Amino acid sequence: SKVVGNSFVPITCSAIPESLLESELFGHVKGSFTGAVADKPGLFHQADSGTAFLDEIGELTPIIQTKLLRVLQEREFMPVGSTKTKQVNVRIISATNRNLEDEIMEKRFREDLFYRLAVVPIRVPPLRERKGDVPLLVDYFLKKYSELFGKEIQTISSYGLEVLMDYNFPGNVRELENIIERGVALEASNIILPESLILSRKEKVGSQKEPLFVGAQDERELFDRGMEDILIDLETRMIRHALDAAEGSKMRAAELLKVSFRSLRYKTKKYEID
Repeated sequence: SKVVGNSFVPITCSAIPESLLESELFGHVKGSFTGAVADKPGLFHQADSGTAFLDEIGELTPIIQTKLLRVLQEREFMPVGSTKTKQVNVRIISATNRNLEDEIMEKRFREDLFYRLAVVPIRVPPLRERKGDVPLLVDYFLKKYSELFGKEIQTISSYGLEVLMDYNFPGNVRELENIIERGVALEASNIILPESLILSRKEKVGSQKEPLFVGAQDERELFDRGMEDILIDLETRMIRHALDAAEGSKMRAAELLKVSFRSLRYKTKKYEID
């Protein structure tokens, strides 16, 4: 990349108060509001010729979304209180844990901004879908918090790791970090034992032995209801399950079910699935 050696400016959109967000992103001129005693360059100015990373972009207000769209389309912005535009050449990387497709449907996120941003979309799977990363992350967080707390904990017991591998991590990587941080703080020995791992949910992913979907409990139900009724019921439950796993994204749910997006959309309308 041509900008790899240039400035990288991370911006956590939800961490900046709404009243200050425009000024922080685009800067302001002296006297533009109370307390503006001098010109101040914004974060986009700092990222010029480099990269701006917009974390939690789904939190942006409609006004800021409109101004960001102008930056993407025209490569220019106007500082608060100024009458002159400033040119900027910045690569924008954005991230969100929201389903922006749903946000667009609810009129909370601009569709044109979404397509401007989603030039090269990268989906980072939740931790429950990449359990192979758990041991690596555990090692990283162990070293981080052992050093922070001044402890000599270097590893986790095999059973402790097994407990984590079976866990579903509804809070994703941040929950794993929290679990390890708490474990290091509570552990008195030099190895993390299962007793020091406090999980928010006790059920384990691998503990369910019953079939996930059952069409009919017995032959009598099968013949009483008939194949069409049972298949409709099964399809409906499978689609709902996939939508839950995909956090509401029909596109991702279609990938999970190995069907086309058009087919899934047709069936959700047919079976009146929200």
